[in-house]
Amino acid sequence: MSLSPEQLEAGLARRLAPAYLIAGDEPLLTQECADAVRRRARQDGFSEREVHYVERGFDWNALAGSLSSMSLFASRRLVELRFRTPGAGEGGTDLFARLAQSPPDDVVLLGMAPKMDRRQQQSAWVQAFVGGGVLVEARPVEPPALPAWIEARLRRAGLRADAEAVRLLAERVEGNLLAAHQEIEKLRLLYDQGDLDAERVRAAVADSARYDIFKLADAALAGDLGRALRILAGLRAEGLAIPQVLWPLVREIRSLVRLRWFLDEGMSAQAAMAKAGVWRNRAGMVQRAVARHDAAALRALARKAALVDRVAKGDLPGNALRLPPGLGGVRTTALADGWLELSELVIQLAGPVRRAA
Repeated sequence: MSLSPEQLEAGLARRLAPAYLIAGDEPLLTQECADAVRRRARQDGFSEREVHYVERGFDWNALAGSLSSMSLFASRRLVELRFRTPGAGEGGTDLFARLAQSPPDDVVLLGMAPKMDRRQQQSAWVQAFVGGGVLVEARPVEPPALPAWIEARLRRAGLRADAEAVRLLAERVEGNLLAAHQEIEKLRLLYDQGDLDAERVRAAVADSARYDIFKLADAALAGDLGRALRILAGLRAEGLAIPQVLWPLVREIRSLVRLRWFLDEGMSAQAAMAKAGVWRNRAGMVQRAVARHDAAALRALARKAALVDRVAKGDLPGNALRLPPGLGGVRTTALADGWLELSELVIQLAGPVRRAA
């Protein structure tokens, strides 16, 4: 069985399964899911807790012997397995398969592993582990879903927030759910059972957003220019070099150039995206991006990317940034030289097609 973190509490209310595997790199959700399993286990009398760290050379035979023996105090045990990597090897697969066939009455397994892709989730050891248990994927909350997630958390904390306050809070904690949790706790202490507006959030909440270069490319492809420029400013503030930020944008531009060529040759959208190597879960975003740009505009983007690279390396001087109307509030004033050129590239990629007069 597979559950989301939001579904886990309801699942635990129904019954305590013999095994839970929580996989993901989102610390807040991973910790909250593990704590929920621990609470239910304690309620059901699993008062003893063991923790094992699974890494190269782990002794699965010793663990099997421990699980088959009675606890020193004849109590029921929660046995936690902390996986360093998304793998358990043949020894772990065999042990989990036996436990799934005949789970011990006095043991509940709680596994915690890094993020797994679909192939890793289908591996023999994962299938054996959750054969009679539950897989919980602690995925990051994506930007479109973040405001609703924050609003639900605020309600749980007894706070009421207007739409602008929620939007501002989401903007300041994007990519950092642990910071979101901490800021909501702070707001609860400051304005217990109160109403929140943007001014209160602005005064109380620090900017703790975390961005990465791939989110920048996704925001530009999606046409979300304001968010793309915020991410760009955040990446520069974190000390990233322009070539690091540039390469995923170049990769996406090259993909769009190929896709546009296939489409202009009369190929169907589905066939063109398959031939261009576009992943299925990104198809909608990429299709919207290529619809905004014709072949000439995409070639201009490729030339602009080459220019950014040369400016960043000092081969050419940079130009002043030209922001589209309505984006004066985006934090770009601190950008200079190659970063200004890179900002223009992001603006052009996120914006509509620009045809020559």
